Amino acid sequence: MAQATREVTGGRRRRVPVKQVEAQPMKAAVNPWTVSSATLALAGMIISGIGLYFIVLRPPLLPEDVRHMRLSAGELEAIGPRLAMWLTQVFRVLGGYALATGVLLIALAITAFGTRHPAAVAGALIGGASSIGLMSMVNFMIGSDFRWPLFACALVWALSLIAYGFESYASAAVPGNGNR
Repeated sequence: MAQATREVTGGRRRRVPVKQVEAQPMKAAVNPWTVSSATLALAGMIISGIGLYFIVLRPPLLPEDVRHMRLSAGELEAIGPRLAMWLTQVFRVLGGYALATGVLLIALAITAFGTRHPAAVAGALIGGASSIGLMSMVNFMIGSDFRWPLFACALVWALSLIAYGFESYASAAVPGNGNR
């Protein structure tokens, strides 16, 4: 039996037997995170952040909103306070939906998307297209100051789907790899 030196009371050292453990074969670590699921989770975090911004920080009217509506200073003064009260509530609701969409994308990335469940890619495609995809497209249509940052967010979501496709192709090319 192997011996090791250990300190015992009184500052003295003595040799004590070390219990040997029988060697166990190492199991390969399973990484549930694929590039596609990690990227989809990142897209979900970004969309959740957008939702929190709309709930907590977004003012009712941005300078670009006033420019787009082509309101004069007098018109804005007349309807501004009533419009601001209404838009505050509208943006809270929009923010809640964006936050929920982001959280659900994260949950999808952690579960069914990473395990290649067939419905997961459909959910990610439809959910992303109808949320960040549509938001980005509309912001380009109105010439928003936020069109490029939103496009970058939509690109993260699209990259998750592209990575999913590459991963599916690569796993199908490996014989005996099954669905993964």
